[in-house]
Amino acid sequence: MSKTTNEHEDEIFQYVSRKDIEKKRKKKEKSLGRELFSLFIYFVFVIAISYVIVTFVGQRTQVSGSSMYPTLHNEDNLIIDKISYRFNDPERFDIVVFEYLGEPGTHYVKRIIGLPGETVQIKDSIIYINGEPLEENYGAEAILAAERAGEPITLGEDEYFVLGDNRNHSKDSRSYEVGNVNKSQIIGKVWIRIWPLSSFGKVE
Repeated sequence: MSKTTNEHEDEIFQYVSRKDIEKKRKKKEKSLGRELFSLFIYFVFVIAISYVIVTFVGQRTQVSGSSMYPTLHNEDNLIIDKISYRFNDPERFDIVVFEYLGEPGTHYVKRIIGLPGETVQIKDSIIYINGEPLEENYGAEAILAAERAGEPITLGEDEYFVLGDNRNHSKDSRSYEVGNVNKSQIIGKVWIRIWPLSSFGKVE
């Protein structure tokens, strides 16, 4: 017995419907695949950018201790500018983070006072650069102990003399343990304080 026209139409309709459903399913799979691939590319891009920023541009660090008081406080969170010194030399009064050679993996944050080739000496709480008193107002109080800087210290090529702003509670270039800081030890310049939010801003 032959099928009616309506039955044929129903079969054709069902066939077309199944075909449309299959097309839609494959389209969704392709769309999901593209989304997953795009997400993967996005994560790779973010990781790559983060690596470049942390390695060459900036790095987050946290202050431990009070050696830079009152400029910096314990547990302040900072962003270090790691790229500037690739093109320019550190300048006097820059606050820098450098590697402490006495303890691998440990970094100090101090202020640059003496530059390469200069002679630094501390007498009667006064800092002398090449025999001339240094005009500065970063110290929290008068220096009580000159330590090795009681005698003239001539800095070599690429060497810097650093001090903590909290002069009487800081282990810095006055100490034989720290000594002169070579440029190769410097990680970067302190740029921005990001925490606490109440103190957010550029660090001078």
